[in-house]
Amino acid sequence: MKKVMLLLLAFVLATGIVACKAGGTNADPSENPGNGGLEGKLEDILAQIYDKAEFKETSKEFIETGLQTVEITAENCEYHLGLKSMKDIEEAIASEPMISASAYALCLVRVKEGADIEKLKTDIKENVNPYKWVCVGVQEENIIVDNIGDVVILIMTDYDTEALHEAFLSLK
Repeated sequence: MKKVMLLLLAFVLATGIVACKAGGTNADPSENPGNGGLEGKLEDILAQIYDKAEFKETSKEFIETGLQTVEITAENCEYHLGLKSMKDIEEAIASEPMISASAYALCLVRVKEGADIEKLKTDIKENVNPYKWVCVGVQEENIIVDNIGDVVILIMTDYDTEALHEAFLSLK
């Protein structure tokens, strides 16, 4: 009887181990689209972008003074991202000047697992308002929407757009 119980217990444990391995998530983000990419808090990713960006001197001054980071919520999502809903968004932040005569926004969005990232990027690009500021705006060619894994970036500025984009891409 003891042998049968031990064999049964061994079988259950072995089956459980196999099931866990088969049902686990892939560690390789490229094999599990919508997941992976950049780890950590969005605020930390934002800080890394600013640290890595190679700004022109005038842009560096602007970036280093007077930016604030705000949480993007259901109430302000349309203002920051042009989206009426946050249904595909796990979390999001915006980095914008407190007061400035220049148009500038850098937003980071962590997308929910299983969401269509390409559609979300297209929706942001097509719906974000490049003239949302009172007296200034950004030309369409200075609006970048891209992603690394489940983190989407929106850059809207006439200040070193490419430097910010390259700094983001260097985080891969």
